[in-house]
Amino acid sequence: MPLKLFDKNTFLLKRYWKMVQKIKEKEKIYSKATNLELINAAKNLSDPNDPATLYEAYAICRIVAKRTIGLYPFDEQLLGAIVLHEGKIAEMKTGEGKTLVATMPLFLNALTKKGVHLVTVNDYLARRDALWMGPIYLFLGMRVSVINQLGKSYEVVWKNKSLFEQAVERNLSVWPEGYEDEVLKDSTKNQEALEAFAVELVEITRKEAYLCDIVYGTNNEFGFDYLRDNLVLDLSEKVQRGHFYAIIDEVDSILIDEARTPLIISGPAKEGAAVYKRFAALAKRFVKDEDFVVDEKTRTVSLTEKGIEKAEKLIGVENLYDPNNVKQLYHLLNALKALHLFKRDVDYVVMNQQVIIVDEFTGRLLPGRRYSGGLHQAIEAKEGVPIREETITYATITFQNYFKMYEKLAGMTGTAKTEEEEFKQLYGMEVVVIPTHKPMIRKDHEDLIFRTQAEKYQAIVKDVLERYKKGQPVLIGTTSIEKSELLSEMLRKAGIPHQVLNAKHHEKEAMIIAQAGQKGAVTIATNMAGRGTDIKLGEGVAELGGLYVIGTERHESRRIDNQLIGRSGRQGDPGESRFYLSLEDDLLRIFGAEQLEKIMNLLKIQPGEPIYHPMLTKLVQTVQKKVEGINFAIRKQLMEMDTVLDAQRKSIYSLRDHILGCDEKELDEYVSQIFEGFIDTRISQFSEGKQLNFEAFENSLRILPKGVLQLDSIKQMDVEEIKQNLIEQLKKAYVRKKEEIGADYVKFMKFLMVRIIDDNWRQYLEEVEHVKEAVNLRAYGHKDPIIEFKRETYQMYDEMMDRINELIVTWMFRVVKVDREKSEKEAKRELANLQLIHEEFDILNRAERRKLQKDGKIKKRFKVKR
Repeated sequence: MPLKLFDKNTFLLKRYWKMVQKIKEKEKIYSKATNLELINAAKNLSDPNDPATLYEAYAICRIVAKRTIGLYPFDEQLLGAIVLHEGKIAEMKTGEGKTLVATMPLFLNALTKKGVHLVTVNDYLARRDALWMGPIYLFLGMRVSVINQLGKSYEVVWKNKSLFEQAVERNLSVWPEGYEDEVLKDSTKNQEALEAFAVELVEITRKEAYLCDIVYGTNNEFGFDYLRDNLVLDLSEKVQRGHFYAIIDEVDSILIDEARTPLIISGPAKEGAAVYKRFAALAKRFVKDEDFVVDEKTRTVSLTEKGIEKAEKLIGVENLYDPNNVKQLYHLLNALKALHLFKRDVDYVVMNQQVIIVDEFTGRLLPGRRYSGGLHQAIEAKEGVPIREETITYATITFQNYFKMYEKLAGMTGTAKTEEEEFKQLYGMEVVVIPTHKPMIRKDHEDLIFRTQAEKYQAIVKDVLERYKKGQPVLIGTTSIEKSELLSEMLRKAGIPHQVLNAKHHEKEAMIIAQAGQKGAVTIATNMAGRGTDIKLGEGVAELGGLYVIGTERHESRRIDNQLIGRSGRQGDPGESRFYLSLEDDLLRIFGAEQLEKIMNLLKIQPGEPIYHPMLTKLVQTVQKKVEGINFAIRKQLMEMDTVLDAQRKSIYSLRDHILGCDEKELDEYVSQIFEGFIDTRISQFSEGKQLNFEAFENSLRILPKGVLQLDSIKQMDVEEIKQNLIEQLKKAYVRKKEEIGADYVKFMKFLMVRIIDDNWRQYLEEVEHVKEAVNLRAYGHKDPIIEFKRETYQMYDEMMDRINELIVTWMFRVVKVDREKSEKEAKRELANLQLIHEEFDILNRAERRKLQKDGKIKKRFKVKR
């Protein structure tokens, strides 16, 4: 590829070429080394940040790749490997060997023993690449693992360790000397080497997999494991060991295309309608200010001592504040809130047997919005309308924020330059375009534009038929499953045998796509199908013009189009590409059809006749740039919103880890901080200046059991003295509680605190989703949605933390008997039945997606039960 003068890319490549020469100098030294000498040299490497280590590591890797798997990284692949080590994105065209390129920076960074990750787009590619490159890593003394869906984890091991050891001693190589420029010849020695360096997958635990030096897996699995690690009730159950260095394969797909669909771990709201109805009836038997007190300012309800006794009797439990009874307490409090705090035709209306929220600021109805934490169901039970059950979000994160946790992040893809600005702004990653090993000779023809889709598809079938008759392989790229099926039916009627791939069965499709370059092959594929798999030309195909790629329409992103075109013309092979468009295509219909319609009318274009000109292709690209800008703005806004949530998520997860990991002394110190926060909040709530509304303040402390606080002795004190006195009283009561609970106290307190934190965080996540919807509407009132979101969520987060502290204090003093084992068993059973959700990335536009969902042809969500 010709390089531009005076651009950043040229400047970087100049520096990298100098580094390549130094690697090659080191390679000359090691090229005559025995296998054992190479192994020992690899063991002596240590600091990956030292340039000298890079030169040695890459030189050794290059030789080992040749000896173990018969692949020899060429100079351009060394360039890519240097780019990846520096935490940049290497744009390398299809067929340039990205899988092999990654081995060098992975080995170099794995020297830290912190663990490095290679992220792929599907399970099949993770297994394939780990097995394929495995012999290189094992030879170099690294442990390699694969994490797959459904909790499956594997380690790559030698099939026969003794054969490998013999190969080392005898200095056997897969690629014997003298065969460098030929296809490997079958020989006894070569066969021995192939057997000696053969590897296989052995199943291991997830935690063991992450302890390996190099871990291959999908973006989904790394993200879900992180979320699950922050739901555990014991730190020993965590599987990941930090986020040091990762290389993302198909980085544009993961960090851009999938950036708008978060990973979500959710669980069903276990309670049925009968439970909500039962508590709605029970709530009517409780007397305000006698059994419970209402704080209208904070919209909370607290039970009094008398109310607690009544609840325990009515519900049939010994201790309402036992962690096992948390659900019953929440249901009762929600039922009381619904009855006394939420008023019909003020906070909500009932229409068509549905409870619809009223916006407190505008008075408008908010159909579709629901109160979280079971409150909406409690109101539905109160009003006697059908109760709709929901799932509960336990944890969520976007890929944007998950991958930003890595100390160093790199990526590789065939198409990234068009999105360079986004990679720079959102991830701080530069894109470096690596020159191809051999010159690109593919012919990219001008777009053909037709009036209607019907005319366009007829022209495609006619073109395919001509190519099929002469034996030239054809790959047809579509933007949807529906259009794949339509074209397939047309080709069938024309008598053209073909394969249809829809990115559903990765392993099978990778095998089919690999054969798409054979003589006479016709393959229809959605743009994502078989991604990451090379298409090699069959015998005699080069003479026919190579693989011919047809695009059935232009995508919103030029990058997706480039991915399709890039399937042809790999490694200097011949090839062709052409896009067939129509004025009815979504992109042209929305953004450019009127101008093109005028041109067609002016030129008196007949039905079935296309128009084509370089100017028209540029017009389409201008439209694509406009849409890319819109999509970038949306992703940027979502990331800005999620960055707020990300800081809060890290804070909550850090707090969980601190609690689960602390000893008794640290736990006591944390409890003291909670006491101070609890009293501080109460005093600030009921005081103006130095004046404390003692009656209201005293009433607010009725949530604590009798005997915990003696309030008569503090009436004459000033505010600061009251604060210190009450904190000391709480600390003394806490010591008594510790003695009462006994040896199990530390484990019990940790479990109690984490359960309260988790329950409130889940409720907060639901509330945040409602805020996201609401703030976007405020843009119509000339308010910045991001500022509004930050303002509201900061306040909500502070309120949640106050609520967590209050609940910890309340529950701590009310628990009289602990059945921790039963509580933990129930909590673990709950976590075992969670659903992992990631809205499957596809390239359907919104209108098509809605239509197909309505017709039942695609599912709305991709769910995996574990």
